[in-house]
Amino acid sequence: MKESEILKVNGEDISSKKREKEKKLLERLISAPVEYLIRHNISPNILTYIGFLFSLLASIFLGLGFIRNNILYAWIPTILIFMSGFFDVLDGSVARKTDKESPEGAFLDSNIDRISDSILIIGLIYGNLINFFMGFIMIFLFLMISYTRSRAETEGVIMKGVGIMERAERLIILIIGLSIETWVYGIHWAFTARPFTLFFQIFIFVYIILLVITLSQRIVYPLRTLKRRENQ
Repeated sequence: MKESEILKVNGEDISSKKREKEKKLLERLISAPVEYLIRHNISPNILTYIGFLFSLLASIFLGLGFIRNNILYAWIPTILIFMSGFFDVLDGSVARKTDKESPEGAFLDSNIDRISDSILIIGLIYGNLINFFMGFIMIFLFLMISYTRSRAETEGVIMKGVGIMERAERLIILIIGLSIETWVYGIHWAFTARPFTLFFQIFIFVYIILLVITLSQRIVYPLRTLKRRENQ
């Protein structure tokens, strides 16, 4: 079997089916902005940098405590995180549709994503949403989830769709958690004039468990795939 060939598990291609429907829906949703960007000759790398800028701004607003300090402005960090993820999707789509996919672009995008993830967590730490220890664990897991995919793909294992918490899911779930925290904290403060942080502590604990599961999946799947190859 060739290295580039996708292995089957129980007769089913797990790496290509997980996101097939979601990908088609997403492509329809972003088709208009993608075409607009292509018509105006916007480089995919420019979109990557814009996405990073949104992450940096989100981190700053998180660090300034916008999630809990004022419910009128609490939406700003979550919107910025969403825009960061949105531009991350746009840069890849524009690159594919304009045949500008390149190793340089992929390398830049991957590293910018890792930096963006890390600075968001730093923002959570400085905003007192999580403590340093939790932040360290999250950064470690984020980086390891990315590394295991990269390392497996150098061995010819197709990792697309492997893991319950890929970057899109991580950002979406974080946005949801932050949005709920805004209302829970705000309502509790309005009625009791006391801070309430239990919800987000529980949320982060569950979030980390999901990250650990994802990392486990990204370690186990390549090991099984490579072992099957050796036995064939």
